[in-house]
Amino acid sequence: MHVLILGGTTEARALATALHPRVRVTSSLAGRVAEPRLPPGEVRVGGFGGVDGLAAWVREHHVDAVIDATHPFAENISFNAARAAATAHVPLLALRRPGWVRVEGDDWHEVASLEEAAGVVGGLGERVFLTTGRMGLAAFAACPQWFLVRSVDAPGPQMPARTEVLLDRGPFTLEGERELLSRYGIDVLVTKDSGGAATAPKLRAAREAGVPVVVVRRPPVPEGVETAASPEEAAAWVRGLEGF
Repeated sequence: MHVLILGGTTEARALATALHPRVRVTSSLAGRVAEPRLPPGEVRVGGFGGVDGLAAWVREHHVDAVIDATHPFAENISFNAARAAATAHVPLLALRRPGWVRVEGDDWHEVASLEEAAGVVGGLGERVFLTTGRMGLAAFAACPQWFLVRSVDAPGPQMPARTEVLLDRGPFTLEGERELLSRYGIDVLVTKDSGGAATAPKLRAAREAGVPVVVVRRPPVPEGVETAASPEEAAAWVRGLEGF
């Protein structure tokens, strides 16, 4: 059985580990991170060329099932996967870690996009901890606030004029996040609702410090696509497919 995992996340690596070597696993990485953590099994890097290219790859490589385990905000590839799987007539599962849940003491301001987030930070603080990744910094380019940008790889030139870049990769500790907020005098945090434990300590640190958090809501999974909340659930889905 051949399973294509559209990956790049912690959950995707865990799923590949759970399935390999009993199942032939190919993990597809977008190639946006210079030194990704590679999962077991076969690995390919780069795009497929849209819906038609992905459907053709699935057919050519005799893929029996596709699992979309990309980042919750990788909206384009998720919709491409849904259309390509339907075109190639193979089952598709979306592996999505649960989103974060607001708790007592949180000062959250939920928005629908990075552009909307850029519009509200000015009313909340002047020293912004921006943890939305390097790809969407252009949305904040016109903001006059000071920004601390944390990302795995160095961002491009389109960013706020007053920016300090911190290159780092999770998981992050609560003590480290507390120290970071204090050291840089952060008074507002901006994050995407990516869920998971690796980057969640920043939310508790912000709660303890009374720092407001702008939370960008995640896009929905394409309509009609079955979902799993954990690698274990996804592995059970694969085991339950007919003929496995």
